[in-house]
Amino acid sequence: METDTDHHEMFVDLDFPADDLSLFCDYTTPLSKLLDDVTWLRPQEICQQPQLFPDDPVEAHPKQGILGDCWLLCACSMLLKKQHLLEKVFPPKQPLWGDSAYCGEFLFRFWQNGHWIEVRVDDRLPCINDNLCFSRCQSPRAFWVALLEKAYAKLHGSYERLWAGQVCEAMVDLSGTVAVRWSLKDPESPQQPNDSQIQHALHGLRVSDLSLELKERCAISCCVHSATTGFPELGQFHAMSVMEWTSVTTITGEGVQLIRILNPWGRKSWAGVWRESGSGWASLEASCAKSLLSRTAKGEFWMDEAEFLQEFDEVTVGCPVNDAGHLQSIYTGNFLTHSQQIGGRWVKGHSAGGCRNNSTFSSNPKFWLKVCEKGEVLLSLLQCRRAESPAEGGTQPHTHLQAIALHVWKVEKKHFNLMQTLNKPPFVSHAHAYDREVVVHTHLNPGFYLLVPSTFLQGAEGPFLLRVHSSCSTSLSVMKSSPPLQLRSEGEWESISSHGCWSIGSTAGGSRNFTTHGLNPRVPLSVTYDPGGNNVRVTLHQNRPENSLHPIGFHIYKVPDGGSGSLLSPGVMSPVVSCVPHAYSQEVSVFCHLLPGEYVVIPSTYQPDLSSDFILTFIRKIQRKAMQSQEHLGRAVQEVSCISVMK
Repeated sequence: METDTDHHEMFVDLDFPADDLSLFCDYTTPLSKLLDDVTWLRPQEICQQPQLFPDDPVEAHPKQGILGDCWLLCACSMLLKKQHLLEKVFPPKQPLWGDSAYCGEFLFRFWQNGHWIEVRVDDRLPCINDNLCFSRCQSPRAFWVALLEKAYAKLHGSYERLWAGQVCEAMVDLSGTVAVRWSLKDPESPQQPNDSQIQHALHGLRVSDLSLELKERCAISCCVHSATTGFPELGQFHAMSVMEWTSVTTITGEGVQLIRILNPWGRKSWAGVWRESGSGWASLEASCAKSLLSRTAKGEFWMDEAEFLQEFDEVTVGCPVNDAGHLQSIYTGNFLTHSQQIGGRWVKGHSAGGCRNNSTFSSNPKFWLKVCEKGEVLLSLLQCRRAESPAEGGTQPHTHLQAIALHVWKVEKKHFNLMQTLNKPPFVSHAHAYDREVVVHTHLNPGFYLLVPSTFLQGAEGPFLLRVHSSCSTSLSVMKSSPPLQLRSEGEWESISSHGCWSIGSTAGGSRNFTTHGLNPRVPLSVTYDPGGNNVRVTLHQNRPENSLHPIGFHIYKVPDGGSGSLLSPGVMSPVVSCVPHAYSQEVSVFCHLLPGEYVVIPSTYQPDLSSDFILTFIRKIQRKAMQSQEHLGRAVQEVSCISVMK
């Protein structure tokens, strides 16, 4: 990205240029009709005295242009209701038009894969005939929506990648919350699409069950899948925002819940009894009706709950997030003040075991959840998607989601048999769904729980994030890949650890697929005893956070008699034992049989030039008499952990 220290020079974002690379990705949407028609203008070239936010807050609401991103704009409306979230996404006090420090650069933050990341853009915006062609504010002088949309398009690789999406994904990206969606229609209804990822009820919870207080605090969006009597002009798949949900009493004393809805198109679009001139208002006191109607802005309209449930097909609800970052449960209203997250990856041939129908299900990543006291727990599994730049993804199709699931078993950790446990029905689970994130809500008693995230298809690869929000104290950790197979049940065993690192440009040589493999650290291993059967376990542990693991593995080479491990040519020789394919795991291990002799172990990441510290541990079988005659071998492990690492 190009910046210029001279504030008189306007910032130009070379990473997201003002050309077709930023507009299009595969030319498969109606957006392709704009080819060669778009010009890029800065706000001061579009209007006089541009603003980020208008003086009238109602004029700040988003209005959809010719880009099909109503799903994003519904999440933008959420930000206007929560100032602390708006300032999280759009940090305040940035230089604006007319400021001496203004240079046409704006900073946004988006929540991605467990972290807030920064996205910087210039303020050149796509226009047709000197007017914004995509999303904008109701006020023609306000530009926060258009700038946020550009930053979000940059995050995804192009504007075209924003064509059609899920409101729940945008809600999460703009707040870090957990969002759920479910159908308002009977699953047997012909209006209901064959869409297994939509939950018809969330453990018995329906939108009508939410308290009025929660309805006001939640981010709520509603979607129509096809044109209805009430919305004849909408066509298929359009999302709107719930701006207000209130309870009123009619003249006859009947209670009615009314919902104020914003259509991102900026048109009211509603033909029901609570439209502006509808018959419903006559049932209220004149002052009440006048007050409610005065609150409707451009594109807003009222409807009652019965109409809402009849006309809309689907609802998305985002859990409220307070100033401290704690989620509020939409199920109980409790604040979930404890949160943890941990990353993982499904790797083909190693940890992509597929669904429970497959014999390889047990190879999926596994996690321990320790619950310290009884409480409410919200579990979510999010499949991570890497944002592609235009250069990387400009001609690639849109990213497709895997069908993912999360299963939970209650276990006694000290008396735990993995296969027996997995053959039992889970304590609670979410079935496989083509969603970016699946959510499990439950109440758990103290104890240990086994969490197994999976894809439906065996061998389906990808990174994921496991999140836990709870009202009680919990501990989330990776279940070790395999136990030590009762190494100490027979004979004497010795444990030796060696610390090393992969350094970019020197010792980060990558796997055997690369000519630089020989640059990796070399750790000598001496085997002196062969009682028959497996006699050595080698374990490689990388010292990196769970959400940024490298794919790791190692090879064991036999040093020729009279030779030296430092002169070994791994590109020529074949390993005698390998721990591959490289796995996105904190730890990989192999239990094997090695004949007496000298060996060299070469640990590596899959790609070269990936840096990390690591620990290589050898557990080898030794003769009892040798153990007794060598006093130093009986000392603490740290005395034998300083074995040299050869460059």
